Amino acid sequence: MRYRQQVSGVTYTFDGLVEVMAKATPLRSGDQLAGCAAEHDGERAAAAWVLADLPLDVFLNEELVPYDTDEVTRLIMDTHDRQAFSSVSHLTVGGFRDWLLDVAAEDDSAARLAAVAPGLTPEMVAAVSKIMRNQDLIAVSAAARVTAALRTTVGIPGTMATRLQPNHPTDDPRGIAAAVLDGLLLGCGDAVIGINPATDSPQATADLLYLLDGIRTRYDIPAQSCVLSHITTTIGLIEAGAPVDLVFQSIAGTEGANTAFGVNLQLLREGNEAARSLNRGTVGNNVMYLETGQGSALSSGAHLGVGGKPVDQQTLEARAYAVARDLSPLLVNTVVGFIGPEYLYDGKQIIRAGLEDHFCGKLLGLPMGVDVCYTNHAEADQNDMDTLLMLLAAAGVAFVITVPGADDVMLGYQSLSFHDVLVARRTLGLRPAPEFETWLRKVGMVDDAGRLTPFDVSRSPLRELTVAEAS
Repeated sequence: MRYRQQVSGVTYTFDGLVEVMAKATPLRSGDQLAGCAAEHDGERAAAAWVLADLPLDVFLNEELVPYDTDEVTRLIMDTHDRQAFSSVSHLTVGGFRDWLLDVAAEDDSAARLAAVAPGLTPEMVAAVSKIMRNQDLIAVSAAARVTAALRTTVGIPGTMATRLQPNHPTDDPRGIAAAVLDGLLLGCGDAVIGINPATDSPQATADLLYLLDGIRTRYDIPAQSCVLSHITTTIGLIEAGAPVDLVFQSIAGTEGANTAFGVNLQLLREGNEAARSLNRGTVGNNVMYLETGQGSALSSGAHLGVGGKPVDQQTLEARAYAVARDLSPLLVNTVVGFIGPEYLYDGKQIIRAGLEDHFCGKLLGLPMGVDVCYTNHAEADQNDMDTLLMLLAAAGVAFVITVPGADDVMLGYQSLSFHDVLVARRTLGLRPAPEFETWLRKVGMVDDAGRLTPFDVSRSPLRELTVAEAS
């Protein structure tokens, strides 16, 4: 179907829904690279106008990625909840934006957004996000409530959890232990203590799992650990009896992109069931940790939709959340600036993408986090990350990633520091996950208001977590 819209005397024509979605997207370098971005602001405005007037149910009748050749599309269509959709089925995309903003202002907003979530497809939420301002994305995200739990509970209103990321270039246990101690002393680690291993060796992964589990059990820390190896490695380690809390995997929004990651829906479900069978949780049994990122489908050449046309990267990112939703995860985060300036060129594009991803994931019912990050060859700096962190904290982000000094020396990118989260929590009145905060109070690191207290590690049981001991 062809769509037309006149703006300032110029008539713009769009060949199908794929093209409307792409050209209505706020500018980003990845869509320019794929050849699907609007050529100028006039064309972008025309596409957004067309999109705003489209009925929501068009996304149930006009595919972006073919049903017959893509299992993610089949998952989206086959699991769509028509009853949940009925409350908004009469709306256009623009009307849905207005509905969301009206609901966000009501006292029962969280319940109403949760009720409609199963009836929303990723394409619907991607579409409405494209015609929303940043403050709209923040307002609706803040109104939504999504929680998940294993040993701690993430997503509770008034909290912002953290992944403590103690990566090391050689997986040196002394360096990892020092980074873990640094993060714990600054109140981080309540979402997960998670390591990106330098290799995907099963033995090296197992060694790191035992290291983290030993720290956790020795100091009775109510947290979960994860070594971010490929899901097949983790399943094998579960079968071998390793102490696996969470199964990690990178996922994407098309079957082809997931194939490039070495996964499919069946394998992801197998990993989910394997970890659940261990029953290692104390307050819940959400056991998957999933990472996504705008541009992942394009980077693997798996971004083409109906008619061989490129689908914009933000819509494909939202489709990855359908895969995540199928697995009821503990954690999902977009690594928003990690892939590089080819996909998100500068701080402005990274900030916008982070707010979009968080909004789309949360609206679809996910405990959504964000790795607030950038690579050193992007046109961005730590001030941009400060801005995005504070905006996401206001929007009710479930968790963010933290690394020593905001500099990941293994992956070679810039993220957030432990101190950055302290500032955001203190400024906005946010607290750690409640189970973790209880532990922090027990060991004397925070007061009853959740504020860090003067703390002498030499007088704490944590004094044993030293470089010498880790060696």
